[in-house]
Amino acid sequence: MNLKVDIPLASADKIIAAAMKAGRKHKMLPLAVAVLDAGGNVVAVKREDGCGIMRTDVAIGKAWGALAMGIPTRLLRDRLADRVGFQAALGAVSDGRFVPVPGGVLILDADGKTIGSVGISGDTSDKDEYAAIAGIKAAGLVSNPAEPAPKWAESKL
Repeated sequence: MNLKVDIPLASADKIIAAAMKAGRKHKMLPLAVAVLDAGGNVVAVKREDGCGIMRTDVAIGKAWGALAMGIPTRLLRDRLADRVGFQAALGAVSDGRFVPVPGGVLILDADGKTIGSVGISGDTSDKDEYAAIAGIKAAGLVSNPAEPAPKWAESKL
């Protein structure tokens, strides 16, 4: 059987390599990067040497949370800031896979349809998000959000 895939392994590998390259360029702490397809299935995961043991799970949770709610995790954080009960419910419903902090970025095709997501964990959430966006763009795909958080991008790039 030959199944159609929206994010081939080669594209996931490009995203991961470029995200880690961005992390090294900006002297970020070691990163864990996860790429999921639109169904929430892991396409590829990689972690740098020295990365904390929970970082892979956090990266998958960021990517999964973005897909589950259909919006990037930066927006999830902002929308849920004063809705602690709802955050807890989402964590319970998702069996703990829901991580609503920046670093979960949607991957869009040329038509603007979501085809997957990237989650990164290792440094501050805004830096994780920056690396995810850089990885998606380097692979020739479109990210949502299109640009990193202005407060980090303006001060560090």
